[in-house]
Amino acid sequence: MGKPTGFMEIDRRDRRYEPAADRVVHYKEFVIPLPEGELSKQGARCMDCGIPFCHQGCPVNNLIPDFNDLVYRSDWQAAIEVLHSTNNFPEFTGRICPAPCEAACTLNIDDAPVTIKSIECAIVDKAWEQGWIKPQVPARRTGKRVAIVGSGPAGLACAQQLARAGHHVALYEKQDRIGGLLRYGIPDFKLSKTLIDRRMSQMRAEGVEFHTHTHIGEDIPAAHLRAEYDALVLTGGSEKPRDLDVPGRSLDGVHFAMDFLRANSKRVQGIYVPDEDFISAQGKHVVVIGGGDTGSDCIGTSNRHGARSVTQIELLPEPPAKEDKALTWPHWPNKKRTSSSHEEGCERLWSVATKEFLGDGKGRVRALRCVKLDWAKDEAGRWQSREIPGSEFELKADLVTLAMGFVHPIHQGLIEELGVELDPRGNVKGSTEGAKAYHTSLDGVFAAGDMRRGQSLVVWAIREGRQCARAVDEWLMGTSDLPR
Repeated sequence: MGKPTGFMEIDRRDRRYEPAADRVVHYKEFVIPLPEGELSKQGARCMDCGIPFCHQGCPVNNLIPDFNDLVYRSDWQAAIEVLHSTNNFPEFTGRICPAPCEAACTLNIDDAPVTIKSIECAIVDKAWEQGWIKPQVPARRTGKRVAIVGSGPAGLACAQQLARAGHHVALYEKQDRIGGLLRYGIPDFKLSKTLIDRRMSQMRAEGVEFHTHTHIGEDIPAAHLRAEYDALVLTGGSEKPRDLDVPGRSLDGVHFAMDFLRANSKRVQGIYVPDEDFISAQGKHVVVIGGGDTGSDCIGTSNRHGARSVTQIELLPEPPAKEDKALTWPHWPNKKRTSSSHEEGCERLWSVATKEFLGDGKGRVRALRCVKLDWAKDEAGRWQSREIPGSEFELKADLVTLAMGFVHPIHQGLIEELGVELDPRGNVKGSTEGAKAYHTSLDGVFAAGDMRRGQSLVVWAIREGRQCARAVDEWLMGTSDLPR
């Protein structure tokens, strides 16, 4: 590395946020980038580890020490080439990835990892600004045709890789715009949708066809795609939300989180949403059930609507504020994480179960009946909960969003028509290794991303899309030059 002693001389610095009071009045990105000179210093902190555990932490296996060193030396153009060699969309991961690479960084033993995520984001943003990112049009066309169903990060990554291999690629999306949950599930204040549009322009020039408003299995039979294309790739995500089957679930005002987020995102992006389909938190007491990223997005959106109060409840106990490094590093630790949305205003309750949604007598929700839980391990060492006697309480609520995750892909339509084999969790069954990597139980039909692995991260979806593209290319051509 260019600065062998950098980690001892330079303190960790990372991007900052606009003040909460300023950012809750708009839906634009609010992260303040580091100056270029400071980024160079942060790159110098990389330790040139004998075993770079950041590679293990990163699902796409980014060459992190390499681009850190290039940023330290101000060779930004080489840095984007290194970054793009493993990641098609670093502007996405540089904004919304939880950065398991930083958790795995050797310097994280002292809670001061290299600012890998910020450096990654700065590299790709500068590359776009300088015009270094251009379409990579293949020198020859293979004549093979591939259909991809689902335009989230797995589908986009798979499509781009296959187009660059020279195949004719058609990407189908049931929504009115491309991007899957990147487009409507992740709020604009976390990810500007101009980033998706910019990549789409690049991919069009590379030969990808985009088809929106096309629900395969409803508008077009899956059998039609199998007949018209040489290979079919399923990247439709894991969209079946986990429900809460308690009395009062049908009351007005209790919604799945994605319904709340999708309608808001469409309006923010200038798409007409009828008032009856829009879910507003303005002036309401909002309760978010679920403590993950989707719940956090509901909190940030509710605050921007002007909610009277926002409360988040979680079934599990409150995690420790700090992990035990000796037990967890370099793996992703279980610890309490406070997002930018939490900082904007939210009460958080832990070890709480919802027993019932209470109505106001007019069909609308007015409160939740909750109970506190005690968690302990059973004889087999498994964590079990029990309700604490006498701990029931009511929580005022005019709007409830269910953000408890997703159980598996939607089976109706495409999956049922194809009849592909499912795993025990209801995902499309397929291995990631061997001669049949990413193949489903049907010859010539592949699956990648959340539809295959279950609910996961954007960075895992990109990894699977890239690896699936390699598997498809090998199956079509007998060999492949695409990276795995």
